[in-house]
Amino acid sequence: MRLFRTNSSKLLSISTHRLWVLVFIITLILLAALSRSKFGDKFAGYGFKSQAPTRVPSKSIGYPPVFAYWICGSKGDGKRILRLLKAIYHPRNQYLLQLDAGSSEIERAGLALSVESENVFKTFGNVDVVGESYPLDKMGSSALSAVLHAAALLLKIGPDWDWFIPLSASDYPLITQDDLLHAFTFLPRELNFIDYASNTGWKERLKINQIVIDPNLYYRENTPLMYAVEMRTTPDAFKIFGGSPWTILTRPFLEHCVQGWENFPRKLLMFLTNVPFPLESYFHTVICNTPEFQNTTVNNDLRFMVWDNPTLTGEPQILKLPQYETMVTSGAAFARRFEEGDLVLEKIDQIILNRSANGVVPGKWCLSGPSKNNTDQEELCSTWGSNIDAVKPRSNGMKLRALLSKLAINGSVRTSQCLEQ
Repeated sequence: MRLFRTNSSKLLSISTHRLWVLVFIITLILLAALSRSKFGDKFAGYGFKSQAPTRVPSKSIGYPPVFAYWICGSKGDGKRILRLLKAIYHPRNQYLLQLDAGSSEIERAGLALSVESENVFKTFGNVDVVGESYPLDKMGSSALSAVLHAAALLLKIGPDWDWFIPLSASDYPLITQDDLLHAFTFLPRELNFIDYASNTGWKERLKINQIVIDPNLYYRENTPLMYAVEMRTTPDAFKIFGGSPWTILTRPFLEHCVQGWENFPRKLLMFLTNVPFPLESYFHTVICNTPEFQNTTVNNDLRFMVWDNPTLTGEPQILKLPQYETMVTSGAAFARRFEEGDLVLEKIDQIILNRSANGVVPGKWCLSGPSKNNTDQEELCSTWGSNIDAVKPRSNGMKLRALLSKLAINGSVRTSQCLEQ
């Protein structure tokens, strides 16, 4: 590296262009350093840790559960992830944010800095950002690997959560967290929400005998799947089950999949490495081939989606404003797929979530509303207290609680889903 003396004539000879280049390079170095920050000693090499949790949620009968959210996106999704985080934020929950290898280190560092700049996230210390990432394809086994990796990290980060909820940057809630926490408070904590009766065309797309290769398992950049000409025989040691790839899973079941003593989850993972859309069959098959968990399924994923031809693509329609009424009356807790900045998201914020443009959704844990002197979009939850165990449900929460109770009472929790397919 060339060193410059503090000679005025030489300093003057440095052009403005070079100064800007130098500033830009220094900025890149700082952002890269931030993106390589650690979770702590336990997570060295995995990413950025915002802060240790400052308040531990109460855990006993009558208290709301704790959700562990994983929000994943790709290049250009940083702002969408941050907006989704604010729409589903509650200090009881745990959050893990991730951008895949389609994004840059600067984008990932920018997401981490955005989290660090929010006082509410710093106060409660329950938001983590993965700094180092890897490629994935939603149609391949790399997507399943990413989900299991996120579950493993959350099992290490937080010992108190009850349900794991994976979301993408194109998802958005149709209910507040106070309502969702209230609805789940009265459910047995061993229930797994897995939709076996979905119309996603999983049987047509899965094609167990077809062999695919997911290059994202060994390449550094996002790469499309490769399809082999050869075929293989159908397995007879176990039966394959499938449905919606979007699930809400319990901590005990994920512990069984990630670190359990039984070997079947790992055997199935090896088999599905070369199968298209493995997320539409992995958890379904594990739970149906494990007697310990067969009676823990609720045949509903609590998602609203509209499909054109599910046998050809792995993505539902983009949801628009005319579909608003259908969405909010569906009884779903989340909907997908939304475009960035769509007007339907603003309507959900205003009418359902009562969320300002840059704020989190207000709840029982807030102490104040917007200032009377501010006519602009001010945060609706600008100050907060220490009681993170109280929730204040509205009518949507009451309706969802009734729906979930009805699903359980009418026999949705049973082994029949594992026998009918």
